[in-house]
Amino acid sequence: MNQLEQLKQHTIVVADTGDFQAIKAYTPRDATTNPSLILKAVQKPEYQHLLEQAVREHAGASTEEIIDHLLVAFGQRILQEIPGRVSTETDARLSFDTEATVAKGRQLIALYEAAGIPREKVLIKIASTWEGIRAAEILEKEGIRCNMTLLFCLAQAVACAEAGAQLISPFVGRIYDWYKAKTGQEYTGSDDPGVQSVSRIYNYYRKFGYKTEVMGASFRNTSQILELAGCDLLTISPDLLQKLADTESEVTPRLNAANAQAADISRIDVSEAAFRFALNEDAMATEKLSEGIRAFCADTRKLEQMIAALR
Repeated sequence: MNQLEQLKQHTIVVADTGDFQAIKAYTPRDATTNPSLILKAVQKPEYQHLLEQAVREHAGASTEEIIDHLLVAFGQRILQEIPGRVSTETDARLSFDTEATVAKGRQLIALYEAAGIPREKVLIKIASTWEGIRAAEILEKEGIRCNMTLLFCLAQAVACAEAGAQLISPFVGRIYDWYKAKTGQEYTGSDDPGVQSVSRIYNYYRKFGYKTEVMGASFRNTSQILELAGCDLLTISPDLLQKLADTESEVTPRLNAANAQAADISRIDVSEAAFRFALNEDAMATEKLSEGIRAFCADTRKLEQMIAALR
């Protein structure tokens, strides 16, 4: 078996793309999207019709509402290619507004349900700010499952689990990028700080019995993926899925619940004050969270400009 086939024996593989053809080719269980991936997809000739259709069919709607319809249209189409769940992201400009994030999550689920898609098939992606985590806590109690994204440190992860979030997406590659830029070093295997962060989170969750799923995300190379074999889920871009499919060497699980439960790990405080202080103390997490929100906001504005040009 190739590495992708072996990985699927230990971890749920998720496609990190808005490209339907790529999703179909690698047969993942789930798929994730974000504003950057949707922007990239609608710039391809084969997907432009979805943007045009959203604008045409909802001509009287606001630009914000058209984007919601576009995101759900992509989600519906992706669900035709996978047996599991699709993740759809809330507007990153709401990352510090709990009430508005809750409203957006409810709106997206309402659009899916109006299209005949049950809420169990959808994960609402929310940035792992304090306000975003509180929004997820409210939505989860309503049966709206959440995928907590832009997650870079243990404090964020623990707060998400305490809030009852369905799933978290700790970003391996962006952590790696930060440390590589700061130190000038290359990191491989278990020395990779992004790998270490996800391993730490996974072990904490399994040690203390949290139900929240851990889905490693934002990979730069297959070494990072293979070091996290055994994680609950891994969301992987099409180019790295192809590299795994093209490689025959053995895949060995690195993470498991038994080792985590035996580990010497202490609980951490994630009250609001402790959370904010821990995030402030972690320069990498603070910088990458802010940078990620800004990048998603920028790509949402580009989508708005494309919609304006079609109206």
